[in-house]
Amino acid sequence: MNCQEFCGIMTAMDANTIRKKFLDFQVKRGHKIIQPAPLVLEGDPTTLFTGSGMQPLLPYLLGKEHPEGTRLCDSQPSMRLQDIEDVGDPRHTTVFEMLGNWSLGDYFKEEQIRGFFEFLTREVGLDPSRIYVTCFIGNEKYGIPRDTEAAEIWQKVFEEAGIEAKIAEVGSASDGDKRGIKPGERIFFYDDHENWWSRGGGCDSTPIGDPCGPDSEVFYDFGEDLQDIEKYGQAHPASDGARFMEIGNQVFMQYRRLEDGSFEELEKKNVDFGGGLERITAASIGSYDVFKISLMKPIIDKLEEISGKSYDNNTDEMRVIADHIRGAYLLAAQGLAPSNKTQGYAMRRLLRRAILRALDLGISSNFLAEIVPIVAENYADLPDAILTHREVALETMLKEENTFRKTLEKGLRELSKLVKHNKILDGKELFKLQDTYGFPFELSVEECYREGIELTKNYRKEFEEALAEQRERSQTASKGMFKGGLEDHGEQTIKYHTATHLLLAALQKLVSPDIVQKGSNTTAERLRFDFNLDHKMTDEEKKAVEDQVNEWIKADLPVVFDEYDKKYARETLKAHGQFWDKYPEKLKVYTIGDFDNPISREVCGGPHVEHTGVIGHFVIKKEESSSAGVRRIKAVLE
Repeated sequence: MNCQEFCGIMTAMDANTIRKKFLDFQVKRGHKIIQPAPLVLEGDPTTLFTGSGMQPLLPYLLGKEHPEGTRLCDSQPSMRLQDIEDVGDPRHTTVFEMLGNWSLGDYFKEEQIRGFFEFLTREVGLDPSRIYVTCFIGNEKYGIPRDTEAAEIWQKVFEEAGIEAKIAEVGSASDGDKRGIKPGERIFFYDDHENWWSRGGGCDSTPIGDPCGPDSEVFYDFGEDLQDIEKYGQAHPASDGARFMEIGNQVFMQYRRLEDGSFEELEKKNVDFGGGLERITAASIGSYDVFKISLMKPIIDKLEEISGKSYDNNTDEMRVIADHIRGAYLLAAQGLAPSNKTQGYAMRRLLRRAILRALDLGISSNFLAEIVPIVAENYADLPDAILTHREVALETMLKEENTFRKTLEKGLRELSKLVKHNKILDGKELFKLQDTYGFPFELSVEECYREGIELTKNYRKEFEEALAEQRERSQTASKGMFKGGLEDHGEQTIKYHTATHLLLAALQKLVSPDIVQKGSNTTAERLRFDFNLDHKMTDEEKKAVEDQVNEWIKADLPVVFDEYDKKYARETLKAHGQFWDKYPEKLKVYTIGDFDNPISREVCGGPHVEHTGVIGHFVIKKEESSSAGVRRIKAVLE
């Protein structure tokens, strides 16, 4: 097919169509479709979220045999929060979908390059004259040659499409900014900062024993007039300017790094391809703005309707909202809830940033009820295997919206008070907003920037110092508090201690809200818990309490603590405590579950597990009388 045959065939496509076309295309090429991984990978403490399609397949790229064979494909929802501050420009998002295909010791460069070019031009209908590619220039230090093979394959592919494809020796991205593009150039050689793949980065950073190799990236040209030369330099594929956008990367894993730091070629070579669904869809509609594709434009349209403002005049705010609500929905639909711990905190931050931007648009009332159903419809084609909690996603997000608006009102009032008394705010004052009023540090900083409130030069360091001082106070205060029932501080004893908090919460929920702790003794073998009750618990009550505790354990709820003023802990947080008149003015409070609607919140010195999923199976062994009006439960963890 020559260039003339391609002309005029480009048609705009929606993302769901392109996803299906990609998977169907790969199946025709002998690939097996595999289920995408959830955004939150179980048993992987090294990362918050799945950040690429390759990540779940790493064991197989390292040599393990895949049960589905040597040709695989999928479409993997991914999240990278390191891009969160860049959201607002036309192409950065925190959540994206990665189209992927893999050859595990099967085909290599020729079939991969030809296959991807065919998909882009024949299946999606992209104009081949707007496609540009990059290859690895080589590394003399390690004796790794330039990837002439990939470049020559690309030359043949372009020639067959009737397109001139000269090769350009560029080097670094900064060299490209000065050099630009010369007539007829289409294939560009860059160094290992641009066109070498390993888990560590460039050649020098490649981990010992890891597979690695050159990659060939594919870019789409949106037009010469988009390049801001004064800001980004001359246009070239690896430029940060808007003219070129990477839409796919083909990694050729053909080397392994040895103990002495050198590289050897692998006998069994792999292909790892990843293509951005959002970016390919943007190329399909001829727009460098990914927020105009089908996965996001309906959200933008609804925001324009709700706010009465235009996207063109409010791009930053609407892009942040559209991106963040998409990400939060995918997390909620996988069963995650906002919290103050790890992934739950990231989800909370996405939602709360979106709500703040909605306020900037003048949307002062709850709006997620109108946006989330649109997002859910956009992702209706994703498999139920990963979106296992679609039916509760809206409820989860609305709950966070309601609680945050209350927190926001309170936090903004306190921020206003601080500003009235201080021309410049320091980190300790921002820490107080978070510590006392629950207003997150990042949101305080963002609000200060938006309102033109000046911060001290070292506000972040001051915040961290205040946080460290609080932790030190907490540790000091807790040393004398472990005596109240804990035999030791061993891991199993700590699990039993947290289980005691869950037990009290279950008793209060299912038996009587007036139940309080009357005593406890926790060892590494069992817990003993005394509580007020005027009757012997029935078998049904015991079973219900036992089941409730195990349900909370299975839910793997976060367990967090902080130090608060006694009055705030008692009156605002409604923390459970027995000896308020004896407590110090600063005390430690442990919260289990969602911070704004917790399962348990108690004054306690600790220690506790960080999440309930590690506790084990809770079994009540005996319920008996301890003294007049006091019952005792003995329980074990199995």
